Amino acid sequence: MENALSFTELGHAYNPNQWILKNYNADISKGSIFALLGPNGRGKTTLLKILLGILKPSEGKVYLNGHMAFVPQLFQVSFDYSALDMALMGRANKVGMFSQPSIEDEEAAMNALERFGLAHLAHRPFHELSGGQRQMVIIARALVAEADILILDEPTSALDMKNQALVLSWMHRLSKEDGLTILFTTHHPHHALAIADNALLMMDKEHFECGNTKKVLTEENLFVLYGVNMKHVSFEFEEQMIESFVPILIQ
Repeated sequence: MENALSFTELGHAYNPNQWILKNYNADISKGSIFALLGPNGRGKTTLLKILLGILKPSEGKVYLNGHMAFVPQLFQVSFDYSALDMALMGRANKVGMFSQPSIEDEEAAMNALERFGLAHLAHRPFHELSGGQRQMVIIARALVAEADILILDEPTSALDMKNQALVLSWMHRLSKEDGLTILFTTHHPHHALAIADNALLMMDKEHFECGNTKKVLTEENLFVLYGVNMKHVSFEFEEQMIESFVPILIQ
């Protein structure tokens, strides 16, 4: 299968011989979902910056096959932009300097909002939307940019359970129905297990596990990754077998 994104022998050091990550490799197939897991300070942000072209790696190569858009963690804005304004920002690369968005640009933004059930909120100030609604507007902005690859940084961060499920469901649909390639970072192994085809576990600066999600997300690997015991569980729900992880929290 053709790759949308890959990196080989990737490494970065902010100071000489102080490697954040080294010799990392991964292939991300077109239309697949790829999860990136690791504790804080392990280098996830550095890796994202390299993949987005913000940071030049100290060594190794990144291969990009498609147009990429970034969906940051949940955030507020300082101005009273409407939800439509925020979605329209996805067309920035198509609108010339000192030009106004065209009717086609506005239609594309409205169509994206409508797809997520947010058209009725198009003129509502972005900062007045719920966390889940704001996150979906930012994902709509990425679609308006006509991206082939979405990179999402902890897309369920600060969301309640209902909105976490909503965002994960849409990520899955965008991959399987639209053929978008999705890479997301997460601290939740059960989220990766639920929707990701493949996963990369950042164990250490030179130690990672990468491959099929069900194969690399093991109780043993997660203990090495987070230092917390987790139990892999499976159960039947609505005639489907569900797999998940439960942290073992013993006082």
